Amino acid sequence: MSIRLKREVMTADVLIIGGGTAGCYAALTLSNHSDLKVIVAEKAGIRRSGCLAAGVNAINAYITDGQTPEDYVDYAMKDAAGIAREDLLLTAARRFNKVTADLERLGLVILKDESGNYVTRGKRNIKINGENIKPVLADAVLQAPNVTVLEHVNITDLLVSDNEARGAVGFHIEETTAYEIRAAAVIVTTGGAAGLYKPNNPGFSRHKMWYPPFNTGAGYAMGIKAGAEMTSFEMRFIALRCKDTIAPTGTIAQGVRAKQINSKGEIYEEKYGITTSERVYGTVRENQLGNGPCYLHTEGIDKDTEEDLLKAYLNMAPSQTLRWLQSDRTPGKEDVEIAGTEPYIVGGHTASGYWINTNRETTVTGLYAAGDVAGGCPQKYVTGALAEGEIAALDIIKKGRRIDGSYEVLPFAEETFLEYERILNGSEAVFTAEELEEAMQKVMDEYAGGISVNYQYNEKQLKLGEEKILEIMKLTRYINAPDMHELMFVYELLERLVVCRSVIAHLGFRKETRWHSFQENLDFPRSDEAYHKFVNSRMKDGVLVLRLRDIGKESGYEHTDI
Repeated sequence: MSIRLKREVMTADVLIIGGGTAGCYAALTLSNHSDLKVIVAEKAGIRRSGCLAAGVNAINAYITDGQTPEDYVDYAMKDAAGIAREDLLLTAARRFNKVTADLERLGLVILKDESGNYVTRGKRNIKINGENIKPVLADAVLQAPNVTVLEHVNITDLLVSDNEARGAVGFHIEETTAYEIRAAAVIVTTGGAAGLYKPNNPGFSRHKMWYPPFNTGAGYAMGIKAGAEMTSFEMRFIALRCKDTIAPTGTIAQGVRAKQINSKGEIYEEKYGITTSERVYGTVRENQLGNGPCYLHTEGIDKDTEEDLLKAYLNMAPSQTLRWLQSDRTPGKEDVEIAGTEPYIVGGHTASGYWINTNRETTVTGLYAAGDVAGGCPQKYVTGALAEGEIAALDIIKKGRRIDGSYEVLPFAEETFLEYERILNGSEAVFTAEELEEAMQKVMDEYAGGISVNYQYNEKQLKLGEEKILEIMKLTRYINAPDMHELMFVYELLERLVVCRSVIAHLGFRKETRWHSFQENLDFPRSDEAYHKFVNSRMKDGVLVLRLRDIGKESGYEHTDI
């Protein structure tokens, strides 16, 4: 019996796609400062969705005493080797402390010293008990006036007419219902992209990765397909993590001041540098030179410090604490082995994402981006995502965007619904979504600079990678889904493939090596001042058109056509 989807049309002044950090805070801002009708569409449940789902033990972007927002801009620009937007960094940094205070008022526990001051961890971080940070945010949204939360609704495509956002379409992953949501403004807050490359851990443990496995690049993909301009996809992010558990290393490196050492006990971080990409690159090179394994030097730390580390990891990566205790190889007894992850595309750590103006509006009128999906503003972390959600919401309020009767039914919505039904009712599937996803990850790993090739690539490999990704995209016509949950997996594959295509195009367009490991072009192994620019792209008639954009310091970047 064929599946026929129920069509449901909903309207709102503002549609927020993604109920993570930025999405929740944008909804709260709209509710607190206007009477606009808001819909938040989230494919999971918002109390435990997004990058904060499992909690976090520090606020990594905070203006501590003696520091200024301008200092933060300088740090982020240096870490990004100059490929970042000062206007975006500064407008976010000026809000870091304010949004942190808001979180504390909502119930977040921030650690304080005897004098009542926040406990710092380095120049830009403060310590928190953040295992409930997402429920604190989500509960406020669920109680907010004029906000409707649609949970378990997977948005797949934007509705855009004459380069203006009109809403989006998607489906419920538990019920046979398809949604057309019409809105005067749309904020995309879906996070970055994991799962493009073959992961560190295969098979049963493949979910043990740095970035959430359910973040598939959906927001990027729908923006690319809608013709929005994107930036810096070649500026991949590779995290330096505790080997196997893929637990964070920053807590050890900053909290204990642990140095990176090789198997000979040599401190190698001073040789390669200490920017984010250099820490990964140094570890890769030492292993290539036969000096691995590599470690964070913790052996000999005192019992109190060790106890603090065990507790800290229980809050954010309990598998690491359990491993230490189970093997009786606690950090005070043994150095912690480290390794790089597979590459991710994430605008919270690098500059990858939508090309936006200072108000976080994209090149599509009425379409905004905030958090990890927004480009140009690296090192923004949690507080940067909150800040960008607030900035976008306030601009929508200022412009008075409201739904009206001119928002007619768009033919594209019905075409998308029919495609859902085609996939659900197909009877001659040749492949599964999982099989094609594994093929995609193998291609990206071997031809687009994955773990197996030490994150390096050349132009010939990229060309072959592009051809193979396009072949896999064609094969997606031969996969089906027996139910709505499996339909979600099909669309997650489709989203990842769209992003993979853009990543390969961006990697090939930058004819230099700007960030070792993050973007290691063996044909162009040195940096080139001619590429001290943004690499941007836009999809036109199914073709990715790329260009360079100048680095500037103006207060707002104009959205000129490619």
